[in-house]
Amino acid sequence: MIAVQEEYIPYLAPIFDRKPKSVVALMVSQLTSYTDMVVIVEAGSSRQVTSLSEHIIKSLKNAKIKAIGTEGVKEGQWALLDFGHLIIHVFESEAKAFYDLEGLWSDAEPVDISRFGSQPATDMEDDDEF
Repeated sequence: MIAVQEEYIPYLAPIFDRKPKSVVALMVSQLTSYTDMVVIVEAGSSRQVTSLSEHIIKSLKNAKIKAIGTEGVKEGQWALLDFGHLIIHVFESEAKAFYDLEGLWSDAEPVDISRFGSQPATDMEDDDEF
C-alpha cells in the first residue's frame, strides 16, 4: 500500500463528507496511460450516488478544479468523474458489485486513504442520513 500524495488530497477529501459505504483508491499509472489514480466509491442508493457526485463536483469547482468530463450523475447508478490524472467512479452498491472495478484493477497498487477517516460499511446505515 502506498501513501496518498499531497496532490490528490483535494480530490479525495470531499468524498468523505457524504458518508460513502466504501472507498478504494488505486494507483494505476503503471498499468494504463490515460490516468494515474482510480477512486472507486460505493454509495448506498441511487440518490446518494447523485448527491455524492454533485458534492464532489461542486467542492472541486470551488477549489478551482474542473472535471474534464462527467457521466451518469443524474441517473444515479454509476457516475464517472474524470479529472484527467484521477478518475472517480461513484457506484450504487449493486452496480459496483456487477462491474467489479477492483477486480479489473487487481494488479494496481492500493493507496492508503485511512487519513480521511473512512467509515466501514454497515447494514444499519440509513440512506437518508447524508
